Amino acid sequence: MNNRIKIVDNVDFKGKKALVRVDFNVPLDEKFNVTDNTRIISAVPTIKKILKDGGAVILMSHLGRPKSGPEDKFSLRHIITELNKELEVSVKFAKDCIGNEASQLATSLNPGDVLLLENLRFYKEEEKGDKDFAGKLAKLGDIYVNDAFGTAHRAHASTSVVAEFFNDKVAGYLMSAELKNAEKVLEAPERPFTAIMGGAKISDKILLIDKLLDKVDNLIIGGGMSYTFAKAQGGNIGDSLLEADKMELALELVEKAKQRNVNIFLPEDSVTSKAFANDAEQGTARKGEIPEGWMGLDIGPESRKKFAEVILSSKTVLWNGPMGVFEMSSFEKGTKAIAEAVVAATEKGAFTLIGGGDSAAAVNKFGFGESVSFVSTGGGALLELMEGKVLPGVKALEP
Repeated sequence: MNNRIKIVDNVDFKGKKALVRVDFNVPLDEKFNVTDNTRIISAVPTIKKILKDGGAVILMSHLGRPKSGPEDKFSLRHIITELNKELEVSVKFAKDCIGNEASQLATSLNPGDVLLLENLRFYKEEEKGDKDFAGKLAKLGDIYVNDAFGTAHRAHASTSVVAEFFNDKVAGYLMSAELKNAEKVLEAPERPFTAIMGGAKISDKILLIDKLLDKVDNLIIGGGMSYTFAKAQGGNIGDSLLEADKMELALELVEKAKQRNVNIFLPEDSVTSKAFANDAEQGTARKGEIPEGWMGLDIGPESRKKFAEVILSSKTVLWNGPMGVFEMSSFEKGTKAIAEAVVAATEKGAFTLIGGGDSAAAVNKFGFGESVSFVSTGGGALLELMEGKVLPGVKALEP
């Protein structure tokens, strides 16, 4: 982790008001109940440290993608019950993130109090990184804490610009843990180092795959993107997902892996289906032999076995992206098998990092979140960090 950045342990919050950027962009059901509270739980240690010191906390976050101004379905008031439960305090709520009410509530906070501001993205200025808007937020607190790794790759008002207004700016526990764990994989991985790349599109992962070819010993590719590789290598993929304009690139990546002595593993077989539906007619097909009218929606039994062997022989594992359409029970076996292999590798002493987004959702769905080394809360942020990009939200914390 960047040594110039201070973390919350370096600060005594007694008598101070901490303006804390958290990532409470959590999923809600149709009755506005939180269906996955991972991100809320992840922020708790930082908030409790500030309160224990004798400070007060002002929480700011976004939720969803409101189009134009306030929408009730994106109101952060829906998460208060969950927040009260996890923090074991009664959280105050400001119906706006700036303006008189927010200002008065922030001013009247006592040590041990927690105030949650309304959704930052109800203002277009948040995503534009507007300086005046950031200045209004900054007036609410004495110290700035960023614990929102999931949005650290965005140069928004609350993630990077607001920090300019503070002398005291620090990373929360979650932010520092995310950076340390990513560094462990990128800077000094124990070998063999295996990266597992899944998901639908090569285009989302090109930069990362390219970067990883300089670092890994093994690269496993599954998910929808594997069919573009299969087609490029002359196979039949039926109606499977294809990025036709990326076929040449797929072949280049395979060639590059060879040149760098990286073992690249593509699925040898697929679970196929007549339609993109859980109850459609299903079959299995060898690599490059998927008939017309069928589509590959998961890796097959041979691939599961082979991939698991590679993972089990590894000392460092990075996993980003599912092996198939794991949201449907008929096509979850591949992703589940990978999750089980990653857990087994962890038990054998490997360091295993799950790269946010769908991989984190899968690991949590199968109940393995506690059985791997670290589950990242930031899909896009972790990808950009791994690609070697500077994250605006992290850079803003430098003195």
